[in-house]
Amino acid sequence: MRSDAASGITKRIVSTIIKVLILLPIAISVFGEAVMHLWNWLIPSLFHLSAITFWQGLGLLTLSWILFGGLRGTGAGYRRHGRRHVQERWEQMTPEEREKFREWMRGRCGPATADAQPKA
Repeated sequence: MRSDAASGITKRIVSTIIKVLILLPIAISVFGEAVMHLWNWLIPSLFHLSAITFWQGLGLLTLSWILFGGLRGTGAGYRRHGRRHVQERWEQMTPEEREKFREWMRGRCGPATADAQPKA
């Protein structure tokens, strides 16, 4: 027999799969419908193009997802990892490297205001 922990993990996995199988088609339908309605509301009157169907709206949504990167690099986990990476790099810099980086940033972004000075 399996232990209670393994049984709990299995139930959680099955529950997650069922939720995904239910919520994913609903989300795809809602977003596809939203794209179709927004297109049909704006584009024909602005650019004199024809209205689109749900499937064309879904295709447009998929195309934009492919072209603009979809879900890659989004979410709190990605941002936390990025911040941690930058913080680690900063901590590994010598004081001279930090000052050189600050000067480089000032050259790119302009001088910092008094309000934006880093707190020591």
